[in-house]
Amino acid sequence: MTRTDPTSISNHFPLPAIYPLIDTHTHFDAPVFDSDRQAQTRQAYVHGVRHLMLVGYLYQHFPRLYETQQAIEQMPLSESMDKANCVNLYPKAHIALGLHPFYIEQHTDAHLTSMAQMIQEQRPLAIGEIGLDTYTDAMKQPEAFAKQKRFFEAQLDIAVTHKLPVMLHIRKAHAETLAIIKAHDYNAHKLGGIAHSFSGGEQEAKAFVKLGFKLGVTGQITNQNAKKLRRAIKAAVDSYGLECLVIETDCPDMTPIMCQTSDDDQLTSQSDSRLASGQSPDNEWQGADGHNRNIPANLPWVLTSLSELLNVEPAELAHQLWQNSCNALQTSWSYPT
Repeated sequence: MTRTDPTSISNHFPLPAIYPLIDTHTHFDAPVFDSDRQAQTRQAYVHGVRHLMLVGYLYQHFPRLYETQQAIEQMPLSESMDKANCVNLYPKAHIALGLHPFYIEQHTDAHLTSMAQMIQEQRPLAIGEIGLDTYTDAMKQPEAFAKQKRFFEAQLDIAVTHKLPVMLHIRKAHAETLAIIKAHDYNAHKLGGIAHSFSGGEQEAKAFVKLGFKLGVTGQITNQNAKKLRRAIKAAVDSYGLECLVIETDCPDMTPIMCQTSDDDQLTSQSDSRLASGQSPDNEWQGADGHNRNIPANLPWVLTSLSELLNVEPAELAHQLWQNSCNALQTSWSYPT
């Protein structure tokens, strides 16, 4: 069963209060949203989401990012009583372009060249998602991993050239990712950047923050059993303050635990299984049995759980996360009042 309406969540979990939020990582362009994207975009706005990132991973889908952005921009507005002004009902959508390490076998040098040209002509807000991934045995093979590192470095080069922040995908390769970034000219303190869907340990969390990256927190934080992640986030905040975090849905993955509808505790394993099953180039989340589709409107649950974990009032945390997101993405969006 797929959850499409966050208002239908069990009464065991009262809906959280609504604050202005930025969803720093989504795959809201995926076909799994084609049937109800406008409704879900509206629900996201109702639940506080004012900006969301559409993040790339395969060159063949880059045009779809721009098509989705345009579709959201053209969604009908509501006219005020005097019909002189229109009220926006939807979040603003922004684009990140990147070649994802999990799909390294499909990426070509021509894709890198074309991506650089596209960035020149249709400047995105960020580069991503990019990085290193050794989740499968195939990804660990020397040839595949060497290609991952080459493409990662090349995309960091593009980010430096265009002065754009990067969105990092790191899975079971935190040390290697840190080593590449430290040796590269990319400076997150100046350009911004996010360690998306962070899944490392305490020392790794602090190492990325020290380099200038924000840690992307997903619905995984709602899982009380995600003890390693929760310790890492707390450790980073203890050392660097609330300024080191941003939040994201990573939809349609990383569904908050209170929004799941299947009997199994799917979220427990989602942090390692994402991009290895439901999301494939030819079957994007459509065929993953029992997959609980995450939606942008679920972002307040991430805020609420993070607020509880850190013992910080949601209103204070929401305001800080907004500023953190702007810093990470090198924007100056005004906080809605």
